Amino acid sequence: MSQAIYQIVDKLPEKNLTTRMLGALDSIVPGEWKNIVGFENTIKLVTGAKDQARIQKIGERAIALYNDKTQGYQTGLWLYQTVDSVQGLGGMASFLNKIGSSVGFLSFLQSITPSPETTQAVDFGVKLVTEIVAFCKINGIPGDGIGDFVESLADCRHEALMRMAALICVDGVLPLGPHFMDKALSMLDSSGVSGLAQNKAFGKISSMIPGGSTEKQLGYIKEGVTGVQGWMKSFVDTKQLTTESVTEKLRGVVSNVGSKADWIAAAVDVSTNYFEHTGTQTVARSLISRAAAEV
Repeated sequence: MSQAIYQIVDKLPEKNLTTRMLGALDSIVPGEWKNIVGFENTIKLVTGAKDQARIQKIGERAIALYNDKTQGYQTGLWLYQTVDSVQGLGGMASFLNKIGSSVGFLSFLQSITPSPETTQAVDFGVKLVTEIVAFCKINGIPGDGIGDFVESLADCRHEALMRMAALICVDGVLPLGPHFMDKALSMLDSSGVSGLAQNKAFGKISSMIPGGSTEKQLGYIKEGVTGVQGWMKSFVDTKQLTTESVTEKLRGVVSNVGSKADWIAAAVDVSTNYFEHTGTQTVARSLISRAAAEV
């Protein structure tokens, strides 16, 4: 544990490319996400506490809970941080492939970089499973937790809902189209164990994914995607999300990459860390809510 939780929350940026991207998607889940930064400020906003002595007690209890390694808070935050720390590699692979597609003398790059859709499909599956495993760790849920996670989606709020909306838009609809769930499952099948094993994010977090072998972990990822399929399809339909509508929302966030959806998806992948940002806020909210109930 390199940093205290209060330091991590205090260092959350008030404004950067990630917050701009999340702000651009805010209209999809209006009123759900606010960029809460600062540990004490988070305590006040989450609990409504105004008395400084109570704020202090809540903060101390939240810090103690986070530091207790028998709890899953540190692991949950590590998962959010880690999957984002390598996600830019997938975006860079897509960029290289796009360069190969657009510039003749660089066409050889297509032979050494994954196709963007395959890369994005595997990235989507790994990110979704990161969310499921982090949810289980933070909430102390044993086992694979897919059923518990799917049930929780009905009550998904705040940073967690914003993160799911971003996952759907940025890692689903934008690179793969509105039917991204079917495409992701198909591509996870076709890329197989070797495709998953080559994914950098999977390599970093594989020890946390249930299964014990890459083959079984691939099965777990596909089970997770299948489990959320109904909820995500309903979300896309209800919000009337299309590649064009998501592209329009994000066009102003990343400049100088043109207006094509796959270029924007790759640029966002390279330049933002929405899983880490909102994941930190989720962990802080969970810690503080529990601490407030215990003091």
